[in-house]
Amino acid sequence: MSHVPLAIFALRSGQALGERVAARLGVALAAHEEREFEWGHHKSRPLDQVRGRDVYVVASLHGDEAQNVNDKLCRLLFFLGAIRDADPARLTAVVPFLCYSRKDRKTKLHDPVTTRYVAALFEAVGVDRVATVEVHNLAAFQNAFRCRTEHIEAGPLVADVLAHELPDRRLVVVSPDPGGIKRAEIYRAALSERLGRHIAAAFVEKHRSEGIVTGDAVVGQVKGHTVVLVDDLISGGTTLARAAEACLREGATGVVAAAAHGAFVPAASRTLAAAAIERIFVLDHIPPDALDPALVAGRVRLIDSSGLIADAVRAMHGEGVIVTGS
Repeated sequence: MSHVPLAIFALRSGQALGERVAARLGVALAAHEEREFEWGHHKSRPLDQVRGRDVYVVASLHGDEAQNVNDKLCRLLFFLGAIRDADPARLTAVVPFLCYSRKDRKTKLHDPVTTRYVAALFEAVGVDRVATVEVHNLAAFQNAFRCRTEHIEAGPLVADVLAHELPDRRLVVVSPDPGGIKRAEIYRAALSERLGRHIAAAFVEKHRSEGIVTGDAVVGQVKGHTVVLVDDLISGGTTLARAAEACLREGATGVVAAAAHGAFVPAASRTLAAAAIERIFVLDHIPPDALDPALVAGRVRLIDSSGLIADAVRAMHGEGVIVTGS
């Protein structure tokens, strides 16, 4: 597909990220129009030519004060549909944060499996492929879609930053719940490689029901180590705060946290400010606007995600294999 011209779009809410990704690829962000009408109606359309092109639309589907996740999802779907009607050679939605990706199974009677419904919406507007970063459950993501999917791992990139900023610490990588052990292993292996020494692993027991989280037993040795708590997403911060407290009780000398998605809600400011977490490392595709600016300045480390996303687009455009962490 590399001989086919490349086009990169980003809707207004994600324009800053789209511009940085396009710059990394050495192209200008393609032009589009967005118009607002009464009672929340809107329309978006590409202004640059898309017929016969390999088109990528970059959009992180997180909520913020301007638009909630449903607003952003609806606008993105309509824009993708307009591009499909304009006859591109191929259409890819690059969604670093995929909304509803955690609702991937039934946990109560008659529960929705919202990930599958979102997948059907993307397919309905004619998307050929959906790419996302560090999805909550990879198997559920891949099984939900009938179109092609690509998963971009954030672990190698985050490990680069951790190795640079914590080179002399005695580290242990900890998953704050048993479900994240595989993800933590990717981070642990990448960090071990970059530091040239073995990094141990552990996890914290966790049970969630009706929004209530319980369990704080640490499985693994954390005493005398700086703990690196690894998760896919930080929202309210309660899971990380609970895990940090449990690790410190077991003799950890310090705690940092790392996640691909800093999807912070306003309540996270109070929770994280009170938590014994030195620093929080997250990718920057979701601006931490919901957090207290003083907390962001003092303890949140934003990692540039544009190179990670641009590398993925470059690989997809060339029909190559997505290699992350470069």
